[in-house]
Amino acid sequence: MNFTDQFTADVAGHQMHVIRDDGVSRHLRFKRAGTMCMHFDLLTWPGYLCYTGDMGTYVFMRLNDMFEFFRRSEGSAPHRIDLRYWAEKVEASDKNDGIKEFSKDKFDRAVKGDLKEWLREYAGRTTHQQRRELWDAVMDEVIGADGDSGGYRSQVAAHDFHHRLNDRVKFHFQDFGEHTVDEYTHRFKWCCHALEWAIDAYDAQKARTPAVAA
Repeated sequence: MNFTDQFTADVAGHQMHVIRDDGVSRHLRFKRAGTMCMHFDLLTWPGYLCYTGDMGTYVFMRLNDMFEFFRRSEGSAPHRIDLRYWAEKVEASDKNDGIKEFSKDKFDRAVKGDLKEWLREYAGRTTHQQRRELWDAVMDEVIGADGDSGGYRSQVAAHDFHHRLNDRVKFHFQDFGEHTVDEYTHRFKWCCHALEWAIDAYDAQKARTPAVAA
């Protein structure tokens, strides 16, 4: 199940509870009846929006009414979220998962991609056995390096790796720091999808509620 389908299943039974709705000052709660699992609250005040709940806490700042910032454009498909742009508006992020985290998959792809490119370039200056030994060394010392939650040791292993193939040829990773080896955390992605979904629900309820005559 992809992320969008999983999120849709997570909020399938959620209902909106309006605690406060006074212009740009709002407090909305979204939850399934009888449980706080996957629940979340949205609080807005001039210039800010706070998302908080079972999946973390994030505070955003951009426009006087932050619902305008996150609101899906009329006619646009759901779940087309610019995570990079939204992340730029974060003033405070969840203490557990934050916004981004090290991606072992991206790291491994970057390591193998650089290595394969180098092997192709130096195929005429090295033997098959030398290239085989280099590949095995990278797999063992870099891909197989002891990891940690932040990916620090893995990236140090790539930076420090050196391997001499023969008297004239030595391999090391050049400009590896230019690779992007992180990704948005599950909680941040869930938060952003929840914002879009919740504002859709809020707007739909507003549209169904008859205006009160003055």
